[in-house]
Amino acid sequence: MAKKKQLSAKDRELLEAAMEGVRPKHFNGVPPYRNKPQAGEVMQRETEAVLRELASTDGVDPIEAGEGLEFSRPGLQHKILRDLRRGKFAIQGELDLHGMTRDQAYQAIMAFLADCLHRQLRCVRVIHGKGLGSYNRQPVLKGNVAKWLTQLDDVLAYSSAPAEDGGTGAVYVLLKKSRT
Repeated sequence: MAKKKQLSAKDRELLEAAMEGVRPKHFNGVPPYRNKPQAGEVMQRETEAVLRELASTDGVDPIEAGEGLEFSRPGLQHKILRDLRRGKFAIQGELDLHGMTRDQAYQAIMAFLADCLHRQLRCVRVIHGKGLGSYNRQPVLKGNVAKWLTQLDDVLAYSSAPAEDGGTGAVYVLLKKSRT
């Protein structure tokens, strides 16, 4: 058991000077009214909110865990998309979105792609996961990643990676050449 430290005379004087005029608050024995929900109710509400957010696809059509993704801008040669699909481009950067919420993933992917364009990278891999660990074992980020990439003009094409590089849980993204 630890010994209580005794105050020095100087410290005691300082404490008494600081506490001068302070009086204990009167307590009438009745605790103040608090309309607090029970701990179990709070946990249940928070859990339900998290599950709703994780399951939400925010207007994106549901995509199955094993379904492949593919997109190319009009005018892009079929051979380029085929080579992308087969993993013939050197992967110059990678972003792993596992464990992120939809909003965190959106911020991360936008920052990552902006950095890749700045560094003049052409082909990168984005790992969104298959959704097997998600609520209802359905992918949440997969459809959103497809939607976000399609909306970016600097993305020429994307395709699900071959099995050895993540399969339907990752996409190769082909970016435009920088004009600098």
